[in-house]
Amino acid sequence: MDPISDMLTRMRNALKAKKEIVEIPHSRIKREIARILREEGYISNFRVFEDGKAGILKILLRYTKEKEPAIFKIERVSRPSCRVYCNWRGMGGVRQDMATMILSTPKGVVTARQAKDLKIGGEVLLKVW
Repeated sequence: MDPISDMLTRMRNALKAKKEIVEIPHSRIKREIARILREEGYISNFRVFEDGKAGILKILLRYTKEKEPAIFKIERVSRPSCRVYCNWRGMGGVRQDMATMILSTPKGVVTARQAKDLKIGGEVLLKVW
């Protein structure tokens, strides 16, 4: 099973159920994705708790005053069966400007905007609106 897809599914389910906190098994890439989601304003905060194994990543979801989730849609782009890569020149466009793309690059996990500024490409992990 794909751990990033599992993370996104848990977040989608928690958002539909109007939960405030979602618990996810911890890994470094999931922590970096949560860091970017916090920096971009899609989640309120996150924290890693030790449980004797890999740990638990607890994400505090963000909602508007009308109880609407800050994340409208979140989807996995590159999957283990079908990897999707993008160079820095291929990023952008009208549709991509509305969504935040998160990439895994040689410089770490970054947004498409940061990758374009650094002039590096990488694997497109997910898109979030």
